[in-house]
Amino acid sequence: MLEKSDIKLERAVLIGVITKDQDELQAREYLDELEFLTFTAGGEVVKRFTQKMETPNPKTFIGTGKLQDVLNFIKENEIDTAIFDDELSAAQERNISKILDCKVLDRTNLILDIFAQRAQTSYARTQVELAQCEYLLPRLKGMWTHLERQRGGIGMRGPGEREIETDRRIVRDRITLLKDKLKVIDKQQAIQRGNRGHLVRVALVGYTNVGKSTLMNVISNSEVFVEDKLFATLDTTVRKVVIGNLPFLVSDTVGFIRKLPTQLVESFKSTLDEVREADLLLHVVDISHHNFEEQIESVRKILNEIDSGHKPTIMVFNKIDAYEPVPFDKDDLIAVKTKDNYTLEEWKKTWMNKIGDDAIFISALNKKNLESFKKRVYEEVRNTHVTRFPYNDFLYPDYEAGEEE
Repeated sequence: MLEKSDIKLERAVLIGVITKDQDELQAREYLDELEFLTFTAGGEVVKRFTQKMETPNPKTFIGTGKLQDVLNFIKENEIDTAIFDDELSAAQERNISKILDCKVLDRTNLILDIFAQRAQTSYARTQVELAQCEYLLPRLKGMWTHLERQRGGIGMRGPGEREIETDRRIVRDRITLLKDKLKVIDKQQAIQRGNRGHLVRVALVGYTNVGKSTLMNVISNSEVFVEDKLFATLDTTVRKVVIGNLPFLVSDTVGFIRKLPTQLVESFKSTLDEVREADLLLHVVDISHHNFEEQIESVRKILNEIDSGHKPTIMVFNKIDAYEPVPFDKDDLIAVKTKDNYTLEEWKKTWMNKIGDDAIFISALNKKNLESFKKRVYEEVRNTHVTRFPYNDFLYPDYEAGEEE
């Protein structure tokens, strides 16, 4: 299932809906993200389709008229793949495939494909395969249409359904095997974490492609893989970092994303053990992204799902060098100032002001404000260490005192 092969550039169309729960602006932002996911997976987006609906069509997700428009465009422009922004049910995927007569994917399938490309270690590949099997299981029926014998009559009796059931059993057995394999690896990793001694543990968390790996490289002088694509980091990387004379461990974890597939959250909960066992979280945020506040909420939601929302957290607002507010004309009496017009200084006076010292503004790429970042992290790690080992208080002076020496 996870065989690697050369990925050709596939021509694709994106399809989304505008509903009462997802307005036009949100739909456009989600499709922007879906286009980036498509690019990451090796595809080229040719056109987007959206439709306003109360709720998605239970049979074909979008209306039959809009689906016909998509079909006409696919035929005229030799499109390889149709990608839907939301997860499709097995029935929807089967119905749409029959109509469009091309490869049909949803956001979950696309993310699983990217994870399959990115998985390097045996552990990550096992987790991805588990998620793929769980996603595949309810969709097996549509993959065996050539063996179905449901219509009855002469010549229509046969082993079709038994073939499907056999395949379902194989997939279920594979899921059980993969879960058992992950349990063994989890025990091994728990022992490894236990062997790290009593060093304070810090975890980098945040939305995908916000610069966590770049920051990791800067503070640890390591060479963690960095790329301007989604989910460049899949395997958790742990490095020993020393600020002043204070050693601690920093782990770089997989990035989160909106509408993260349930299968991936479940499969990667063991990878996120580094987050669960961390003493301090560094929540990295791409402040140059126009909708970074929603990204923050998405990350917090997933942190709560893995019982880590209560941990001490420092908000690290990254990419300040790339932040550009939308120009605002003060003389325009009609214009209304919005968050898009805020400068960094104005942002600091909003809810960020309530965070106080737990909000740091940096550029990991250009190494701006890194001293302030190191000082704040040093203080928090030192407090944790001294609380754990009170007799070590004299070993680690205040950051300024250590710098002066």
